[in-house]
Amino acid sequence: MLYQIIIIIHIFLGIGIIGLVLMQQGKGADAGATFGGGASGSVFGAQGSASFLSRTTAIFATLFFITSLGLAVMGGYQGKKTDIVLEAAPAAAEPAKSELPLPQSAAEVPAAVPGVVDAKIPEAPAIKEVEKPAAQ
Repeated sequence: MLYQIIIIIHIFLGIGIIGLVLMQQGKGADAGATFGGGASGSVFGAQGSASFLSRTTAIFATLFFITSLGLAVMGGYQGKKTDIVLEAAPAAAEPAKSELPLPQSAAEVPAAVPGVVDAKIPEAPAIKEVEKPAAQ
């Protein structure tokens, strides 16, 4: 239940940040005058709407960051601690099982594999030299 509440707050904060950023006056733009920019008797005070909007945007951004961290922590924690390194270690530590008996000493190793006849390794044919055309 707490997770859903934080998600709803997170969405409203995101929408609020988008709205506040769109309402702010850009450099050289006179659109901010609509919201009381430059008028001493405005609703937002003598400095106009710029400081109010930027301050509110900063507060919303901070709250958005906090809810993002909270959602990440709540989503990542599932009640048990697991370590993928320790889970994979026992499987890798087991030696491979072989069906063939391994020799205990060098004396038990056969000199040749039974059933294989000694054969010469074929040689590659020699590379023929190509005659170079005479330079004119």
